[in-house]
Amino acid sequence: MTTDLTAPAEPAASSQRLTVEHETLYRYARAVDMAQHIACLRPLSDEGQVLEQFEMSVSPLPAQHSTRRDAFGNSRAYFALNAAHKELQVVARSQVQVKARYHGLDPALGATCGEVRELLTYRAEAPFQSASEFAYASPYVPMHDELRDYGAQSLKDDRPLAEAVIELMNRIHTDFTYAPASTDISTPILAVFNQRKGVCQDFAHLMLGCLRACGLAGRYVSGYLLTVPPEGQVPLVGADASHAWVSVWCPGLGLPAGGWLDLDPTNDCVPDTHHVRVAHGRDFGDVTPLRGVIRGGGKHTLLVRVTTRLVKDGVKKLTQAPQ
Repeated sequence: MTTDLTAPAEPAASSQRLTVEHETLYRYARAVDMAQHIACLRPLSDEGQVLEQFEMSVSPLPAQHSTRRDAFGNSRAYFALNAAHKELQVVARSQVQVKARYHGLDPALGATCGEVRELLTYRAEAPFQSASEFAYASPYVPMHDELRDYGAQSLKDDRPLAEAVIELMNRIHTDFTYAPASTDISTPILAVFNQRKGVCQDFAHLMLGCLRACGLAGRYVSGYLLTVPPEGQVPLVGADASHAWVSVWCPGLGLPAGGWLDLDPTNDCVPDTHHVRVAHGRDFGDVTPLRGVIRGGGKHTLLVRVTTRLVKDGVKKLTQAPQ
């Protein structure tokens, strides 16, 4: 897929309503005596998308359950199971109205790479830029000279930043192969860079590594893609599971949500109404869909199933009210 530098790669639409069902099923060889888990499955609701309905069911029924916002504004659910169990099923259902945030985008406008680097550089008594917290190394995105050199080919001081980062996205999509099961979350970012293949989280981490090594700010975005596209459109890669892309701080373009521009290097596109955003952070570790600590269980198997559908007939009532 080739990206038009003057507009989002997906067809323009004012908004679309999507439903998402995300099921996670763990099966354990032996009973788990007790468990504590954190889920990050509730989509964001802001000027770019509106969360209309959400529900999350857990089986077996948790002894404790609570929700809160984390430091990045994401919704997190905490639950504990104190009874022995050999299976854990978590099903999250959402309905989201996704708006076309980047229609009419002109990447030739806005600040240059050099100007944004200056804004993000610390200086005594200079105004604080909140985006700067996404300009440094993080656990899954360390700084590497190789990534700086690769990114610098596009991120030149005098180039408009939006134009430069879209070109960087194009290059990553061209130079790296999407290869399911070729990596896991423990694969170092430099190994992905050297083997030139990976999955969507690798593409996102790789692009973030290039941006940050060049003094720019980028966030990791977790979410979903429309599973079956409208007739005549090419399916997006990664639509049958959770997806990941990046968001780059591009001031001066009049973008919503503080000037952040989403880019999907796996599909080489500027996300439009086919992408549902769940959470953002420094890297995958900040937005892991489901994680926890268990006692017992032994070996386990994991099944994850995601289905995202287009709603054509208005609001579709879920099985219960939003939580």
